[in-house]
Amino acid sequence: MTDQRAGHLSRGEDRWSLVAVAGVLSFVAMLDMNIVNVALADIADGLDVSAATAQWAVLGYQLPVVALLLPVGRWLDGVGTRSALLTAAAGFALFSAAASVAPWASWLIGARVAQGAFAAVLFVLMPVLAMRSVRPELRGRAMSVPATLGPLGAVTGPAVGGLLLDQLGWRWVFLVKIPFCLLALFVVRRVMPRDGGLHAPDRRSLADSSLVAAGVTVLLLSLTLASGGPLWLTLAVAALPPLWWWLRGPGGRPVTAAVRATGLLPAHGAVLSLAAGFAAMHYVVALHLQRDDGVSATTTGLTVLAFPLGMGLAGPLGGRLADHYGARRVAVTGAGLTAVGLLLLVPLGDGWSPPDVAWRLALAGVGMGLNGGPTQALVMGAAPPDRAATVGSALQLARSLGFTLGPALATAVWGIAGSEAGARAGLALAAAAACLAVPLLALPARGSAVRLPDKTVDVPLTQE
Repeated sequence: MTDQRAGHLSRGEDRWSLVAVAGVLSFVAMLDMNIVNVALADIADGLDVSAATAQWAVLGYQLPVVALLLPVGRWLDGVGTRSALLTAAAGFALFSAAASVAPWASWLIGARVAQGAFAAVLFVLMPVLAMRSVRPELRGRAMSVPATLGPLGAVTGPAVGGLLLDQLGWRWVFLVKIPFCLLALFVVRRVMPRDGGLHAPDRRSLADSSLVAAGVTVLLLSLTLASGGPLWLTLAVAALPPLWWWLRGPGGRPVTAAVRATGLLPAHGAVLSLAAGFAAMHYVVALHLQRDDGVSATTTGLTVLAFPLGMGLAGPLGGRLADHYGARRVAVTGAGLTAVGLLLLVPLGDGWSPPDVAWRLALAGVGMGLNGGPTQALVMGAAPPDRAATVGSALQLARSLGFTLGPALATAVWGIAGSEAGARAGLALAAAAACLAVPLLALPARGSAVRLPDKTVDVPLTQE
């Protein structure tokens, strides 16, 4: 039996259906980051707008996702997990449907902004849900599910979007996620115990949210626009004042305190580094194969799929190994394999065949699969029980910024190195970022809280 008041799990009572929900919603939320990219030309034609305006169908989703992660994490630590999850999944599905029937661009952009706000809640909740749904000794396996399926959603987005675009039209790239959301709603309503419900943020929280959202939005815009010219990176300076005011205020201090309490701030840096290395590699390899080697788009797509294939196969194994040997050891090993795979790509030359590239990508993907779940278990397991969402939001922010920073820096390095050596310079940057993650993960935990780097304590499934 489950203690409904405290929400603790009894011995042997693991809710793997909720872990599956965490994985599916992580996949869906990350899928939406990239699935719309391939439909932008069709959206522009269908709504009779410019390509620049259509681009906001992507940015309108990405900006609130990243900008709201930290404020959402603070808010979620004070509300019921079940109520927040049901609201977020329902809102995500509702505004996906609204985007699919958009008669004009402003409708579409507004729906995507609202969808991104609900997605921010899902991003923060998913690792928390996975962690709280099983006993501590199974936490590595549980955390590997959203940690693996989330990035897989990001890398498969363009392929899924292209298929839907060719067969059914651009509106279906928004509709495809709705059945998964409805399934998640059904499972959560049936399986998850009722909790304390929701409450609106107070005025101070809203003011804090405005500061951090403004700073992160400017930072994300500068990184996104940098692909069109490295000078856009200077715009990031404008993000510093609002972020500084937030960090020094009543909203930022609890977040920094919670992250420091885990003693695993370097692990957040490792997550950012690995995400940046992966994103830079993906950008450079695809561009090099098509532009420099003249490889077809289909062959390029099949080649880069070696990375998510390796990641998907290794993800469950990483969770099991973490439960047996400790999260830190497996996380460091995974980061090391990713670094090796990316280092082997640095000498990339014109004579390389797609299989030459693919096996190196597969090795790096295996490393990422081994790393993802254990790293999340390492950080989330050490989080104070009443600040799990706050710590999770910081971890998700690090990953999201890494995914954006990687291509921006790769573009800048490519431009500086020139067309001849640009690909190698970009891959060297990706490998260096992955190599940096290894010592960051290997650093011992230092913090004010009890150190729990590999073994974790039980936490409530629901909140009072």
